[in-house]
Amino acid sequence: MGLSTLLIIILVILLIGAVPSWPHARNWGYGPSGVLGLALLIVVILALMGRL
Repeated sequence: MGLSTLLIIILVILLIGAVPSWPHARNWGYGPSGVLGLALLIVVILALMGRL
């Protein structure tokens, strides 16, 4: 398993955990999931370009 695949899996798990509908994250708003979504998007783009 490559580094990019591992990063994508970890970021997806973190993104699911930061969704505001979960009880522990309800008062966080969309900030954490937005930041993690952006990080996931950057990692996917870098992996597709072959730079990661």
